Amino acid sequence: MEFGFSDEQREIKATAREFLASRFPAEKVRELAESGNPYDDALWGEMCELGWPGIAIPERYGGQGLGVVELVILLEEMGYALAPSPFISNAYAGALIASAGSDEQRERWLPGIAAGTARGAAEFTNEGGPVVGAAKGSTVLALLTDGGPRIVPTADAELERIPVIDDTRAYFRVRAESGDPLPGDVAWARAAGAVALAAESVGLAARALDIATEYAKEREQFGRPIGAYQAVSHRLANMLWAVEEARSLTYYAAWCADADPEALPLAASMAKARASDAACSVTHDAIQTLGGIGFTWEHDIHFFLKRARVSAQLMGTAAEHRERVASLVGL
Repeated sequence: MEFGFSDEQREIKATAREFLASRFPAEKVRELAESGNPYDDALWGEMCELGWPGIAIPERYGGQGLGVVELVILLEEMGYALAPSPFISNAYAGALIASAGSDEQRERWLPGIAAGTARGAAEFTNEGGPVVGAAKGSTVLALLTDGGPRIVPTADAELERIPVIDDTRAYFRVRAESGDPLPGDVAWARAAGAVALAAESVGLAARALDIATEYAKEREQFGRPIGAYQAVSHRLANMLWAVEEARSLTYYAAWCADADPEALPLAASMAKARASDAACSVTHDAIQTLGGIGFTWEHDIHFFLKRARVSAQLMGTAAEHRERVASLVGL
């Protein structure tokens, strides 16, 4: 298959790269991460003005009516910027309601999710002890465990902030006694959610690679840039291979979500497994390339490593997805 972005998709990517670089420089990401509240309402408002929350929601509900490929383009750029944002959780909640909700549920909740003014949040775990990103401040929760898929207004739920190593995103355990069941099949949305996390992880890995490469060009040992030495250059080459392979699998899975849903389960598991492994290995190798400075709190690379580690546990681990791939192909 030959894959290339359309003019519109290239514009989305360029706009996202420019916007996120200006709004989430390293200093801003660190400031939000260390504040205990990683989300900036003003910056979320600017994303809403760009129409991002509704990028993959049908136009009849106030969205842009684009697809998972466009969503993945945004999420790769968000991962690259390490943007502390409720975007991915809102998008996943929208996907669950749009694909598995009743007409009444879609009419009630999707316009607010698409506009970002009545934000959604969704559970990113497969089994008990749900973790929901950006639950506080949301309007509706899409939960997948404890009695089946259901929608719960946030006002009717009990939220408990969970401390994790990733300070660039907020995580919550949710307790809710009631809820409005989602009548449809959530399989497509869950697979699309795994692809969304894979896209963000690809962005994390790409940024870590760029940080390491730039350092290898500038840092000198014995009168030569350290990137000139095979031990470093080979590591960087392996990092690049991991990023590009994960990116290819992720965009193929996004295309499947839009154009070949029957192929999505296999493609999504392949993408999530590879992207999780790539993000963890590349951020680790970036720290090794940076040497001593990479192990300090003052350098920002540890934020990328921590986000990668947590994301690798959400929506199924790499090992779980590899087992699913084996099962789907009959091994």
